[in-house]
Amino acid sequence: MKIYVSMDSAAKAVGADEVAAAIETAARTKGIDVQIVRNGSRGMIWLEPLVEVETEAGRVGFGNVTPGDAGALLDGALPDLGLVEDIPFFARQTRLTFARCGRTNPLSLDEYEAHGGLAGLRRALGMERPEMVEEMKASGLRGRGGAGFPTGIKWDTVSQAEADQKYIVCNADEGDSGTFADRMIMEGDPFCLIEGMVIAGLATGATKGFVYLRSEYPDAIKVMNEAVRIAQARGVLGGSVLGQGPAFDMEIRVGAGAYVCGEETSLLNSLEGKRGIVRAKPPLPALEGFMGKPTVVNNVLSLATVPVIFEKGAEHYASFGLGRSRGTMPIQLAGNIKHGGLYETAFGLPLGELVNDIGGGTASGLPVKAVQVGGPLGAYLPTDQFDTPFGYEEFDGQGALIGHAGVVVFDEGADMLKMARFAMEFCAVESCGKCTPCRIGAVRGMETIDRIGQGDASAVELLTDLCETMKEGSLCALGGFTPYPVMSALTHFPDDFPVAKEAAE
Repeated sequence: MKIYVSMDSAAKAVGADEVAAAIETAARTKGIDVQIVRNGSRGMIWLEPLVEVETEAGRVGFGNVTPGDAGALLDGALPDLGLVEDIPFFARQTRLTFARCGRTNPLSLDEYEAHGGLAGLRRALGMERPEMVEEMKASGLRGRGGAGFPTGIKWDTVSQAEADQKYIVCNADEGDSGTFADRMIMEGDPFCLIEGMVIAGLATGATKGFVYLRSEYPDAIKVMNEAVRIAQARGVLGGSVLGQGPAFDMEIRVGAGAYVCGEETSLLNSLEGKRGIVRAKPPLPALEGFMGKPTVVNNVLSLATVPVIFEKGAEHYASFGLGRSRGTMPIQLAGNIKHGGLYETAFGLPLGELVNDIGGGTASGLPVKAVQVGGPLGAYLPTDQFDTPFGYEEFDGQGALIGHAGVVVFDEGADMLKMARFAMEFCAVESCGKCTPCRIGAVRGMETIDRIGQGDASAVELLTDLCETMKEGSLCALGGFTPYPVMSALTHFPDDFPVAKEAAE
């Protein structure tokens, strides 16, 4: 028997290691020959630990398995979910970036290749640098870390820059609430990220890469370090890529734990061993980045999407999506939601369908009150905006942002005044202190919201003015985007701000 048990952190957190050990013990006791493969997660977090048994028809799934279920599983007496890829949550997805995640042993380069891995890199090795950059531009890929900046334009800037050394830096400082896609890809398909970084290096003339990985992800750190070692031993990395290309090597660097280091210039300062504070721009990192050299800074999902673009072609990737939002987005459903997990789909799906149909509504069973998209700096969207298609410009038109595509659901019990205060408190705690609007504004924001909660109607206008100052005057998105959750809570949920409602009337 070939049995798959996820080694993803989410699965391990609910007992996957113990389940794997119990299956192994039960197999020895029963004299059954079992091969246990520790794969990545399929992304159906509410079913973890998810165990898959390989059959002639395909892999059959068993959800929420406990160590006590091991014997019944081996005897064929445990109720199953049917074929894993027929489970509606999974079957309805369009998996491009996550095509291999959950299917393979994450640290088997042979399995990676057998499932299409390195095909994009081999195609890239036969292209000239300008061709590769044009391929990225034609794909329409935009930064998946939050800003949504066109990846091809960033690569083009670095490619054309004159320098004796260039760098590729992967931003793996995934700090937004409700997000886990970066971690999933690093733990479940690490060679995909490595391949994407190598292709980025070939396209721009960079020969060295760094993954800046948050310290809170010990499993991802371990897997990525081992994957880099394997890639070096097999010639994917090193003095000549696959023995036919220029040099490209990389290493993993672990951050000290600061939300602001998700901002690219703070990240670069930290990577250089300095305090993680925001740099003024210009100069842009694409021209003067790591150690003052031209640097591509891309998010994990952006770089992990590169291999499929080069494997299948830019036209294929760009055929998905809507408007200027091309391709697919791995959306993370979290918070008070029945079916939490990762759902990769083409841009354009209405928010309400994601929450109520795909996600199954709230886990509590109470009506949905609000959804925050884009992490702690994202706007709170009420149910009357649930027809908004999932796309960059479409969300912007609603005063919201996609960010890293974390979707956090709240039921009717949520107090939106408290949530607005939390946004200011989060900013105050995480501010690097470089600029006054963020450093001081967030503290004053907490005080002002407290005044509103105590019935001071005059504080409403002050809060609005403060948010405008933070939005326009902050050096980076931490202070600049904090007004999004605050003002959306104030605007869309007036019943939770009684004095604001009275002032409006």
